[in-house]
Formats: sequence, C-alpha cells, structure tokens
Amino acid sequence: MCGRFTLRTPASQLVQQFLLDVDSQLTPRFNIAPTQRVAAVRQQDGARQLVGLRWGMIPSWAKDASVGSRMINARGETVASKPSFRSALKRRRCLVLADGYYEWKKEGSQKHPYFIRLRDDQPFAFAGLWEAWQDPMAEKGDPPRETCTIITTDANELSASIHDRMPVILDAADHELWLDPDLQEAAPLQPLLRPYPSGEMTADPVSTHVNKPAHDDPRCVEIQRTLFD
Repeated sequence: MCGRFTLRTPASQLVQQFLLDVDSQLTPRFNIAPTQRVAAVRQQDGARQLVGLRWGMIPSWAKDASVGSRMINARGETVASKPSFRSALKRRRCLVLADGYYEWKKEGSQKHPYFIRLRDDQPFAFAGLWEAWQDPMAEKGDPPRETCTIITTDANELSASIHDRMPVILDAADHELWLDPDLQEAAPLQPLLRPYPSGEMTADPVSTHVNKPAHDDPRCVEIQRTLFD
C-alpha cells in the first residue's frame, strides 16, 4: 500500500518537469498523510493543471464522506472492475506528485519505517484517480469535494523485503497516455500499472519520528544507519 509520502521539490521544478501551464506556490511536505490535500496534475482543455485534491477517494454515489478514509489506495489488478474505481479509471485519471514515500517493515514485534525514492532523488508521479462528490447536506451552490486515490501494484525486488505492495510510479513517457481525456478504455492503461524498476530506486531506514502524521519536517527523511530512535 501507500500510506505516507513526500513532496519536497520546488514548485518551479515541478512546473518544468510535468509540463504545467502555470506556476504555483507549494510548501515542502515531508509527511503527507491520508485525508490531507495532495498536489495532483489533471489535463483539461488541452493543458495540464496543478490542483489540490483530498487524499482518500469518495465515489460520486457515496452517501457520506467517511468512506474516503478507507479508499486511499486502489489495487491495480482490480481497479478496472471495482465499482468504486472503474468509472474514474476511464474518465478521471491524474498524476499525484511525489518525490519519495514511506513503508513500514515488520521486524519481530516492531515496525520500522523506510524512505523509498528514486536513486537520483528526483520527483515522480503516482498513478492516481480522482472523483467529485457532492455532499447531500451541503449548502446550495457549494462546490463538490474533489478527492483522489493512489493505485498500487506488486512490490518490486527492492521493496518486497519491506512490504508486498508498492504504489504505481508511472514512467515519464507514459504521463501523456495516462492523462489523455480521449482515452476512455481500461485495456490500454493496464500495462502501465506495473512495478517500477528496482535498479532505479533506493530504500533507507528512517526515524520513527515519521510515525506521527503531525510530524511534517526534515527529520522525517533523516536516514538512520544504526538504531531506530
């Protein structure tokens, strides 16, 4: 699964790397957690837009928002068939921007956090889906709540020793296809939902400081070469 991640990269670099049409101000994040807002890219009217989406997808047909906290991830193997995700896979895909994520490895009775990222520490995009949900109790004229989920797949060789699942990290060459609003068939997208190559990634143990979502500072990504604190 993917339950925490980072986005420390300056906004100016993200604008250039992900071909965004406008600049934006982003605060460096070291511990993004479910139900918080994430930076995502959608394509609309021929341009890529950087938007903020709440992490934890609420299907349009949901009766209340509580379901969102249980839908932070969607399994790549079943995303095309599950009622909660299949419509979004066809029509509402996005890139969720990140430059690292955390996973916890069980060792005895304890779980130790690891920080997983690309070897060059460059930003990347998770395969994401988004939805717009209208609260039935909202005031007239209130906009719908826009939420998202991150697709997961089997772990690659690097991360398998830590956890059996990992988020789908899209190759940069596949971003255009993933965002293409004219593509509304699941079959051409399924091959993209694969593990990222192990040789291009690295994983390091970090402090249990990251365990608390309220901790959102550089200490979260400090590598612990010996004992965990």
